[in-house]
Amino acid sequence: MKITNPALSEIIWQTAQKYLQAYREKFSHLPLIEKDEQWLSPCEQETFDDKHITWQPVNDIEALDFDNVEQALEMTLHDDIKTYFTSIYSDALSMSCADGGLDLLFAWNKDDFERLQGNIIGHIIMKKKLKQALTVFIAATDDDEHIISVNNDTGEVWVERVGKEPHKKLAESLAEFLSTLSPDFSKFSD
Repeated sequence: MKITNPALSEIIWQTAQKYLQAYREKFSHLPLIEKDEQWLSPCEQETFDDKHITWQPVNDIEALDFDNVEQALEMTLHDDIKTYFTSIYSDALSMSCADGGLDLLFAWNKDDFERLQGNIIGHIIMKKKLKQALTVFIAATDDDEHIISVNNDTGEVWVERVGKEPHKKLAESLAEFLSTLSPDFSKFSD
């Protein structure tokens, strides 16, 4: 897919790099993930110990697109949503904003991207059934009942309770929202 919003793609990459730098400063190594030979990713770097490998976000990924999702739903996704999920491969990035902690969600690999697409289809079908504003999730929050989503019509970033209408606007755009975030390692052990 041709990135439709190169400026947003660069902000996503810079957000990931800010996370990576803060992680390395705090822990003196790259982020860790449990080894899983069945769930490989271009993000993987090197073995850390018997159970973990280091990883880092990568932006040199194969062409990903949402054509199949848009055809299945007979709609067009907001360009920012498509750019967000096709700019990098990464594990979730733990961040915080003025309203609390969150994990930015990304695809770990091509298979994960396909799983993500299925989850987005399910989310939008639910929103249509409930006759609610169409949104796409981009982050999980520390409160399991709330997610951070992008309004498909406007590109605004909102907090919403799962299955409910968005109820608190966080930013006018995804780029604006990402610029407010700080890496948050409060749930990590030293």
